[in-house]
Amino acid sequence: MSWYPWLNQPYRQIVAQLQAGRGHHALLISALPGMGDEALVWGISRWLMCQRPDGLKSCGECHGCQLMMASTHPDWYRLEAEKGKSSLGIDAVRAVNEKLYNFAQQGGAKIVWLPDAAQLTEAAANALLKTLEEPPAKTWFFLSCREPSRLLATIRSRCLSWPLLPPDEAQSQAWLARQQEVAPEAALTALRLSAGAPGAALTLLEARSWQARDGLCDALSDAIQHDIMRLLPLLNHDDHAQRLAWLISLLVDALKWQQGAGEFISNCDRQALVASLAGQMPASALTASLQEWTRCRDRLLQINAVNRELLLTEQLLNWSLRLKPARTG
Repeated sequence: MSWYPWLNQPYRQIVAQLQAGRGHHALLISALPGMGDEALVWGISRWLMCQRPDGLKSCGECHGCQLMMASTHPDWYRLEAEKGKSSLGIDAVRAVNEKLYNFAQQGGAKIVWLPDAAQLTEAAANALLKTLEEPPAKTWFFLSCREPSRLLATIRSRCLSWPLLPPDEAQSQAWLARQQEVAPEAALTALRLSAGAPGAALTLLEARSWQARDGLCDALSDAIQHDIMRLLPLLNHDDHAQRLAWLISLLVDALKWQQGAGEFISNCDRQALVASLAGQMPASALTASLQEWTRCRDRLLQINAVNRELLLTEQLLNWSLRLKPARTG
């Protein structure tokens, strides 16, 4: 599992608290995708399971370390929704709860890791809450959630909140440059489109993803001048949520450009396109477009069995009406 330099400080802080006997039994980590929260939890778990820790480090040689490295430790539990499902039900939580109240098979710590605590159904959350309130000895919980506000307030109140914040842009750009040969403008753009999460930025810079974004930007530049419906095949894609996010980011950038805040745009490598969008529509039309595209994306993400092609077609036709006066005026 990859380790990231920005995890060193939170790792040291958390393990030092555990070492001093002041560690909280339940840690709620709020982190963006690509921040490495799973690697952080894995590192802390290895230290907790280590039978001969060396200060803040696990020894890497004891039986506990060997089991962790082989991903076969019987006292380390990962709770997440089954493949193809979006929610984590009560049965899985009850099964783990039952095991927690037995003696640890290796005689040490017992750890429960929820990579996405937002998957918990209300019944599952309540079942977990009972164990969080009265945890068995030497039992530790790690919950990750992008938006902790989506969790039950009672769950949040039993956990120590730990936000995993992105490093500053300079540090992140330096890290990206060490991982991949990339133009500075592209690296900065990828970071800003990923809300500053370096791991997510690196994934975006992979050839397939970056080419998809470039293709959308090129098509948009042509479509706003000729036929906006040319965007339909590019947006009506399995990766539609990401592609709509790119389009929305360009509209936000166009508003920034109109306000003279060009240095703060996300799409640093597409300034000509941002300037073109800013010149095509007044601020009121850009704002309305931004709201409509955001609403369209939300509907695609939240409504089951929605007709994606029909919804995108309707949105593009409505958008063309906002663009038409600017093209013909």
